[in-house]
Amino acid sequence: MNEKFAPELLESKCEIVECVMEQLEHMEENLRRARKGDLKVSIHRMEMERIRYVLSSYLRCRLTKIEKFFPHVLEKEKTRREGESSSLSPEEFAFAKEYMANTETYLKNVALKHMPPNLQKVDLLRSVPKPDLDSYVFLRVKERQENILVEPETDEQRDYVIDLEEGSQHLIRYKTIAPLVASGAVQLI
Repeated sequence: MNEKFAPELLESKCEIVECVMEQLEHMEENLRRARKGDLKVSIHRMEMERIRYVLSSYLRCRLTKIEKFFPHVLEKEKTRREGESSSLSPEEFAFAKEYMANTETYLKNVALKHMPPNLQKVDLLRSVPKPDLDSYVFLRVKERQENILVEPETDEQRDYVIDLEEGSQHLIRYKTIAPLVASGAVQLI
């Protein structure tokens, strides 16, 4: 849910994805050994399809964000500090690099080679939109949070601090609560 509703690409959960894939393979193996025509088998198959759908939806959402913000995602990955968790899995990183190379090649072959020499360069970081961290998101608080600094929307307003009570729901600017989403203290809805 967080990945779906966050405006930026969140930290990769490749361990969870791999664990779910292994569990699905294990369940599939168990179902092959079960009796044919058993009602439990059809119910388990439906549950496996539901899990596959949720997993593929999560991965599709991540790929869509990578395609939409690829130069910014790769730049963030380049500037990542040692020990800081990656927002891309190794496979997603390879995909993003290949997508960027293919986009640059396509632009050069289709459009840029027909332009005057002084216009044949394109800066993808400036050309591709950044994730809008100022967008508003709905959230549900999972753990009580105190003294959250809310930045003003206009210069006439002042900064103010709020407390988020467990179980409460809010509409708030994403960049204000981005660290709380990363830590799991809030759930986007």
